[in-house]
Amino acid sequence: MPRRRRALKKPITPDPRYNSVEVGRFIGRLMQRGKKSLALRILYGAFDLIEKESKQDPLQVMSQAMQNVTPLLSVKPRRVGGATYQVPLEVPANHGEALASRWILAAARARKAMPMSRCLALELMDAAKREGTAVKRREDLHRMAEANRAFAHYKW
Repeated sequence: MPRRRRALKKPITPDPRYNSVEVGRFIGRLMQRGKKSLALRILYGAFDLIEKESKQDPLQVMSQAMQNVTPLLSVKPRRVGGATYQVPLEVPANHGEALASRWILAAARARKAMPMSRCLALELMDAAKREGTAVKRREDLHRMAEANRAFAHYKW
């Protein structure tokens, strides 16, 4: 936490092909070691595969996938009187979007024996259909928050 002043949010540049800030943010999370051109090539390759296989607009598929993976609740450990409770909390919108894109990318990277653009395309299409690893992760988190609903009064 900064002691002097609040940290400024860096403006996100939209991507060159679709001119979308959401896609630009996703490219930033996909990028590793500062290789943005490679991240662009991977994402646009995935979008081309989505368009070819599902005959749908890739931006709509991606937004539907992000919406299906974004968590509404999460748990945070709180220490009360020597015991640690998992307290359910609501997730802010920007943090939920960050978690969703991180989970989609982690699930795509976990798929092996295929190029990354194909893995990402398959994971985005699965998430848009409410299937896949990223959606399962969201459901597990919601299930844990529901199970610990009794400790909701510890949120402060």
